[in-house]
Amino acid sequence: MSTAPSLIPVILSGGAGSRLWPLSREAHPKPFIKLADGQSLLQKTFLRAAALPGVAEVLTVTNRDFYFQSADEYRAVNATALPLRYLLEPFGRNTAAAVAAAALELEADAPDAAMLVLAADHLIGDQAAFAAAVQRAAELAAEGRLVTFGITPDTPETGYGYLETDGERVLRFIEKPDAATARGFLDSGRFLWNAGMFCFTPRTVLAELQRHAPDIVDAVRACLQRSRRSAGSGVAQVELDAEAFSGVRDESLDYALMEKSAHVAVVPCALGWSDIGSWSALTDLLPADTHGNRVDGDALLLDSRDCAVHAQGGRLVGTIGVDGLIVVDTDDALLVVARERVQDVKKLYAELKARAHPAYRLHSTVHRPWGTYSVLEEGDKFKIKRIVVKPGASLSLQMHHHRSEHWVVVSGTAKVVNGDAERYVRTNESTYIPACTPHRLVNPGLFELVMIEVQSGDYLGEDDIVRFDDVYGRAGTSG
Repeated sequence: MSTAPSLIPVILSGGAGSRLWPLSREAHPKPFIKLADGQSLLQKTFLRAAALPGVAEVLTVTNRDFYFQSADEYRAVNATALPLRYLLEPFGRNTAAAVAAAALELEADAPDAAMLVLAADHLIGDQAAFAAAVQRAAELAAEGRLVTFGITPDTPETGYGYLETDGERVLRFIEKPDAATARGFLDSGRFLWNAGMFCFTPRTVLAELQRHAPDIVDAVRACLQRSRRSAGSGVAQVELDAEAFSGVRDESLDYALMEKSAHVAVVPCALGWSDIGSWSALTDLLPADTHGNRVDGDALLLDSRDCAVHAQGGRLVGTIGVDGLIVVDTDDALLVVARERVQDVKKLYAELKARAHPAYRLHSTVHRPWGTYSVLEEGDKFKIKRIVVKPGASLSLQMHHHRSEHWVVVSGTAKVVNGDAERYVRTNESTYIPACTPHRLVNPGLFELVMIEVQSGDYLGEDDIVRFDDVYGRAGTSG
């Protein structure tokens, strides 16, 4: 990368967001949730960071499966072409490993820059207050401090961790309290919500990690030495080696370092902050009517009070005579939960995962590097999909053993490789791909290619695929 900036935002983008099921899934986690204004939480985090003075690049730590979707999200909002750097994890190893990897990556060219570590799934309403807090945090970081951000609480929230403070000094870190304890914290005036945001220099955080969690920093350093790198067009990537990364201890930065170091400082602030950790937090962003009801989508509420309805499943949602319910309707799943039980949505998510129900992992619309597909209907020996391919994108050269496919182009032009033949299929035209035939779909145009795919066969699972060649590095894989 180019000359080191004084401030480098490091966005940590991961976590399933199980308490926001069914909008959040394992393969479409919380940072990608779109809010009412059409922007995702990840995009809002990027824009918030990019607007700070002195930022010349943004580093993102995310799962390698989310790289292409993250790049698409940034592309839509990165109007100034800010350089991007990615650390791509094969699987999660918590925030201590992620921060260690980012600090080691920045150590060579920016050892004394201020690393501003941000979660990709938070909201901040007051950008000016955020910028002022970051400036103070950067000043403390330059003095060799490990800085955390403490949010001035306005409710006895039980879903957040707390910091007991004395000015800019942290006395102790406290886990999520019960209601009575949280009320006492609020009344005392000595406690702040732990925002999970940090600021320090690479030099400082690595020295402190070496002192308090040397196994983590040493394992991550060894992993980086074995990792694959690529760069070009304002984007640099490091794909962390899976075998080496598996040996890194799974630990949060708070536990591994912040609670142990003698060099921790806090910046108390009021930012209009929320970690959007539950459906009540997300729906509270919507305006309430005179009965306390909040609606996003097509819904009609009669004799109902203090309810929230997120209706994005393509259906009208109606309620009659109910109080304190949150209803979330998507195209493939419906959640109805009492407002006081929203923290327990993660239990339902865990049960779906334990039963291997596909709804814990995937939406009916699935993102791929080349675009998306949506399952429209599925039955005995058939499946119908809507496929959207980005301009210039290409699917892998692939084959299916157990199914054939009929493709109908709805809009755009498809370049189709079908066995030894190659042809263009235009709007209102179709083609047929027999089973066991190598084939490839390409969008050669400047606009999205939209088509309907009808699969038929004895087995229609996504793992019935053999990739011979793939521009996204998936050749030889299935699923």
